[in-house]
Amino acid sequence: MSSATIERTAAARLPDGDVVAVLLTQHARIRDLFATVRGTRGDARRQAFDELRALLAVHEVAEELIVRPVAKRTAGEQEAEHRNTEEAEATEVLKRLEQMDPDSAGFDAAIEEFERAVGEHADHEESEEFPSILRECTAEHRHTMGERLARAERLAPTHPHPSAAGRPAMVALTGPFAAMTDKVRDALSG
Repeated sequence: MSSATIERTAAARLPDGDVVAVLLTQHARIRDLFATVRGTRGDARRQAFDELRALLAVHEVAEELIVRPVAKRTAGEQEAEHRNTEEAEATEVLKRLEQMDPDSAGFDAAIEEFERAVGEHADHEESEEFPSILRECTAEHRHTMGERLARAERLAPTHPHPSAAGRPAMVALTGPFAAMTDKVRDALSG
């Protein structure tokens, strides 16, 4: 059974709107998009990568703002800091990938390595952070977190911004401005 299928199955066992269910569903979609990027070329690949890039950008910002503060308490500060560090590194790579030709050999090698790193990051969240949140937060609290996550994602940038990544305070300060710029950029690029 694939990781994406396992994530969807686990998400389906949780109440609608539960923050862990939302994140598991997003992890599954991210894995699906990586597979699409690997399996396509040309415009289809560019479109899949653009969707992947936007999803990863908003997903990571929302996690840093909503999940990480709770994970510091439930899974420990060191665990939360490791995930923030990984997200900062991923944002740097995503920014480089965004500037590459998706049909180039260099992109193929970089996306393969990036997919591995993102998968490992998701696996750590699912094995360390999510169980502690499920164990130590009430269903009501997780639902409230899910609502806050959705709001944060609506306001989050859709492109990587390495200067703020992994630093929740910086994300909170610069995120809305970067998001506004990104949304205009996305609209103009079609």
